[in-house]
Amino acid sequence: MTTSARALLAMLAERGALLDGHFRLSSGRHSNRFIQKFRILENPSLVEPLARAIADAFRKVRPTVVVSAAVGGIVLGYEVARQLHTKAIFVEKENGVPMLRRSFSLAGDDRALIVEDVVTTGLSVREVIDVVRSHGAQVAGVGIVVIRGEADFGVPTRALLDLPIESYAPDECPQCAVGEPVDDPGSRRS
Repeated sequence: MTTSARALLAMLAERGALLDGHFRLSSGRHSNRFIQKFRILENPSLVEPLARAIADAFRKVRPTVVVSAAVGGIVLGYEVARQLHTKAIFVEKENGVPMLRRSFSLAGDDRALIVEDVVTTGLSVREVIDVVRSHGAQVAGVGIVVIRGEADFGVPTRALLDLPIESYAPDECPQCAVGEPVDDPGSRRS
């Protein structure tokens, strides 16, 4: 673990963002650990250095746009775009289908940097990649604050902190097996 990863881990712990219990993740999986990203995203002075680190990792590919998933990725995406001096847009769902709304658009010559705060299964990132590609734009890379497990997006990917945390399908969850109540703090539902 690098010094900056250690500092990020310490920041998450200090802010009360690393929670222990029994949680239903946004992916639908269950875990005994949860990362409450908004303990970081609520504070601009904490978001700015994280966004700068992601922007610096992808500056050489010269993204023309930063794309994130609503709701959790909007703040981070905006700040990464500010660091790169480009625009920020986000993907949101309409009737359960991820899409660009609000007159957002991408062109064939756009190089999109996709940013995400916490990745467990990578579903949100894959949805954003699909939307970007469906508009003919290129995916320049994926920047992540915390990755909880393995995820291969087929493009250059950089996570500031690799923090493996076990997760289980609900029918395989050891905490469910003993009847422990589940907390549901996530922002997206499967």
